[in-house]
Amino acid sequence: MASTGGGSEKVSVQVVIRVKPLTAHDLENLPTRFQRQIITTSPYATNQIVVEGEKRQVFSFDNVFPPETTQEEIYDKSVENLVAKFIEGFNVTILAYGQTSSGKTHTMGTADNPSIPLDSKGIIPRAMATLFSTINSIHQSKTDHRKCTIKVSFIEIHNEDLIDLLGEGDEEGRPSVQIREDSKGNIYWSGLQEIKVNNVDEVINYLAIGSQHRQVGATDMNEKSSRSHAIFSVTMTQQKLNTNATSPMSPTFSRPGTPSSRSISRAPSRANSVMSSRFDDIGEWVTITSKFHFVDLAGSERLKRTAASGDRAKEGIAINSGLLALGNVISALGDPNKARHTTHIPYRDSKLTRLLQDSLGGNAKTLLIACVSPAEYNVNETVNTLKYANRARNIKNSAVVNQEEMGWNDVGHLQSLVIKLRQENNALK
Repeated sequence: MASTGGGSEKVSVQVVIRVKPLTAHDLENLPTRFQRQIITTSPYATNQIVVEGEKRQVFSFDNVFPPETTQEEIYDKSVENLVAKFIEGFNVTILAYGQTSSGKTHTMGTADNPSIPLDSKGIIPRAMATLFSTINSIHQSKTDHRKCTIKVSFIEIHNEDLIDLLGEGDEEGRPSVQIREDSKGNIYWSGLQEIKVNNVDEVINYLAIGSQHRQVGATDMNEKSSRSHAIFSVTMTQQKLNTNATSPMSPTFSRPGTPSSRSISRAPSRANSVMSSRFDDIGEWVTITSKFHFVDLAGSERLKRTAASGDRAKEGIAINSGLLALGNVISALGDPNKARHTTHIPYRDSKLTRLLQDSLGGNAKTLLIACVSPAEYNVNETVNTLKYANRARNIKNSAVVNQEEMGWNDVGHLQSLVIKLRQENNALK
């Protein structure tokens, strides 16, 4: 990743709850005596949710969306501002968590395709529409000088294996995906195919292709249950003219001790010449690289509830193992009692927590959407989900804009910069 510019922002992980409406399918399959809705919300306290189980429990979050909430409302109130932060250069992560058949994939829009009605579109297609609309507006502006490149990737974690859902060829012939960490502690993935996209339709096309390759299977709780964790990632690289800089040695941008060729885009020779000639006039060119992770977690539930056996049971064990590791990380970061005495955060206990290391306690703005069922039949899973989500609210991330001066890896540019500085120094003498 590029070096960071400016100071970091200490931001809490945002947590919202979405209560799934009971469908005809739910009423048909749930025992009649357990169909009573045990969750209540109030239009006057939009951050509170009450569970009327064996005992009355009240939880507070950043926002609570009742069953009648539309896809558009959730996006407008919780996600749209994060797209703006992504364009600014911040890393952003959105996680959907909850039991099987609680509406995670529907909310996230991971399985989006052209046949889905506009009002049923989830977070990913709506975020991409906002992103490309904003970029097109920027390109039409004559005062904002920048060039944007957007790439997408799609990965799943199935039985603790990393699988590239957009990789070419059969699964065995694809390069293995590895989790790496650079000298600054930033996480990146090697061997993963990133595909350049130019518009929303291309993004949705690759999203649909990857979703077709994702592991799904029938359980007693969902006919098309996701049997893996999926992460759809959008990486945007912007070459931007920074008009606030006053000199080539402006302190606005920190310089890395050992520049990484992987994370820095080499400026085109023409851009370098333009940059050199315009240093004194309007500023300097910078590269801003930001990542947006959309994480659709597999369902959390006890095996006996899904009646899983054989391969389905093995998948369930791997799913719950990853979610347990995620819960342990959230507890270590978010439980005030544990945080005081914990120095080790168990990111390495699973592939899932390793991939999300930057998103939880690291360099990102993170939103957790916890999806719950209102039916009494699911009260245990609902309460566990709410407790899990409640701990995440205490996690503090250090979010920074990922930017650095362009040409830092260009020897010719650096030589001309040294000459320019020598001339300025001699003139001052």
